Amino acid sequence: MNVLFYLTPKASCVVLYEDESIRSALQRMEDSGFAALPIIRKEDGCYRGTLTDGDILWALKRQCAFDMRQAEELSIMEIEHQKDYLPVSVSTDMRDLLRKAMDQNFVPVVDDRDSFIGIVTRKSILAQYVASVGEEV
Repeated sequence: MNVLFYLTPKASCVVLYEDESIRSALQRMEDSGFAALPIIRKEDGCYRGTLTDGDILWALKRQCAFDMRQAEELSIMEIEHQKDYLPVSVSTDMRDLLRKAMDQNFVPVVDDRDSFIGIVTRKSILAQYVASVGEEV
């Protein structure tokens, strides 16, 4: 099966841009309800990593002393990411996609130029599996 079958396109994803501040990222996470968001570069759409709420928590503790004014000045790319969600290409086979989905809530998908084109969620993979065995989700 093709990765694109499971893809949530970029236009439907909540993303962060690499020049955003921690405060901005926190607001986007709160508004969306997501605890991890892909980071992309505005200019060319390249995937730059994933930011989690845990990354923000540790950055605030280490670098901002919980001062939200400082959080406005600190870029999300300046903080350490505990674990980046590694992307897959559109040509990735299902075995590799499933391996990544076991350890990540979503798998970023990039094209041949490393431009972010969307995500595959663990939920979409499981829903397809359940449907294939004749159960309703």
